[in-house]
Amino acid sequence: MSNLTESLARAMEIDGAIGVALVDYESGMCLGTSGGRAGFDLEVAAAGNSEVIRAKLKVMQSLGLEDGIEDILISLGKEYHLMFPQPGTTLFLYTAFDRKSANLALARHKLASICKTLQV
Repeated sequence: MSNLTESLARAMEIDGAIGVALVDYESGMCLGTSGGRAGFDLEVAAAGNSEVIRAKLKVMQSLGLEDGIEDILISLGKEYHLMFPQPGTTLFLYTAFDRKSANLALARHKLASICKTLQV
């Protein structure tokens, strides 16, 4: 689990990071979390965003798209929420960022790098 712990810690070092979780989108369960704040339950957010991943995969299947999801971005008024599915697994890295202090391009770049080295 040390790689998971280190990967979550690296994600939390990205400017503007609010919280990060490694999630199984089939069950909606977290394998690990870091960060968060009052009023922002990472477990609830992870479960809800599992539904986003499953919905997108279902649409892709219905359309006959033979491709994978690189990432999903949801832009809120005050936050960015990013989901990075792990190829060949049912896992995704979920992160939330404060829009005032985050650089979206840099965050996506750093998260993609973390995902490439993440081992569970």
